[in-house]
Amino acid sequence: MRGLGVERPPTVLLAVIASTFFVGFGGGVVFPILPNLGSVLGISAFMVGVILSANRWVRLVANAPAGALVDRYGTRTPFVAGLLVEGIATLGYVVALALPSAASLRPLAASLPSASVGPVALGPEQWVAPIALVVAPETWFLLARVLWGIGSAAVFATAYTIAADLSDSGSRGTNMGVVRGGITMGFPVGLVIGGVVSALAGNVAAFVVAAAFALTASLVAARYVPETHVTGDRSGDAVKPWDVDTTVPAVTVGLVNFGLMFAYIGALFATLVLFLDAKDISLFGLAPQGTSGLFMAGTVLSAACFMLVGGRVSDTRNSRTPVLLSFLVVSSAGFLLLARAGSVGSLALACACIGAGQGGTSGPMMALLADLTPDERMGRASGTNNVLGDVGGGLGPLVSLPLVDAVGFAPIYAACAALPLAAGVVLLVGVRRETGTFLPGRAAAETSH
Repeated sequence: MRGLGVERPPTVLLAVIASTFFVGFGGGVVFPILPNLGSVLGISAFMVGVILSANRWVRLVANAPAGALVDRYGTRTPFVAGLLVEGIATLGYVVALALPSAASLRPLAASLPSASVGPVALGPEQWVAPIALVVAPETWFLLARVLWGIGSAAVFATAYTIAADLSDSGSRGTNMGVVRGGITMGFPVGLVIGGVVSALAGNVAAFVVAAAFALTASLVAARYVPETHVTGDRSGDAVKPWDVDTTVPAVTVGLVNFGLMFAYIGALFATLVLFLDAKDISLFGLAPQGTSGLFMAGTVLSAACFMLVGGRVSDTRNSRTPVLLSFLVVSSAGFLLLARAGSVGSLALACACIGAGQGGTSGPMMALLADLTPDERMGRASGTNNVLGDVGGGLGPLVSLPLVDAVGFAPIYAACAALPLAAGVVLLVGVRRETGTFLPGRAAAETSH
């Protein structure tokens, strides 16, 4: 890698990347399996949606406390604990499949005698209802996703903080990019594991494999990741969900992340399958669901490639701002191409640009945040960025899906093209207010706080 001008990341950072990559399998493995299990286990489509989105909504209230805990107690314990919680959550999927459904409990309930509790008569249905609620697969799937949200909040806050602690202004963009790549790429690999292993060996085997990798991730972290973020201040009030960093750098970067996630996760991922169906676009003869999965994977791969590129380029320039603005423009161009896409080729180009814009901003954006944030507040700043990103990703489908029905795809995607440009304006205003210039040098930005 040195021949390409990219220094090998420190061993500690490699351990962080490996851990986040392995644990990410559990985040993706559930998606190709659970929707098909809905009818088998008697889980409604609404409940499937609740289960799949539960981790994101839990993370909304867990991100800020996780960041505050990092600043107060350091990175090692929250990082290892978060990975362990995610591993246990993945095992929860196995437990859920081993439990009986409500339908299978009804014959047992029918054999039970009626009884009375005071003036209330309990028939078979009354006997089985509380038991079914406790042992129902959907209850355990939901609990597993809640635990996953808690664990991932801790992992996200600590991973970026560790990268910031181990970096200087000349390596921060690269290190942030590779850490983000580790976090991101575990999810699509989980999708593959979920689809392939479940087809070959069954659903339980797929969840067991994902859980094994997730638990291995916590062992790798416990062995190779030391404490990197000791601030010396372990006093203060209890951490709260609203304990976010409201400084200009944290809010600025968080708002940029909000706009990108609203358009990328909230609009593109939520509407792509509908767009493919409406345009009759297919890859390899697949239905819209399968084709959308391939295009989504393409955006993720494009993002992963440009995470390293964007971070590295920002480390070689005096200011990170031009690099960020360039990739925001690429993201905007991708959505404009998407609004006019009518073939496989044009859609592939649009998705590649959107992924490149998303990934290319990740490393420089988090590096800029670290440049402008005191070390003792980096955990909270990361939490703020994650909160606003999750709000954007969660709010996007609620807005885009109804509007697509009302006005069509082209106006929505055109509006999404404006979001990265608006994020660029927010970035310039925030950077100018914090540093006094639109193009702060990396070293100058690092000393400004």
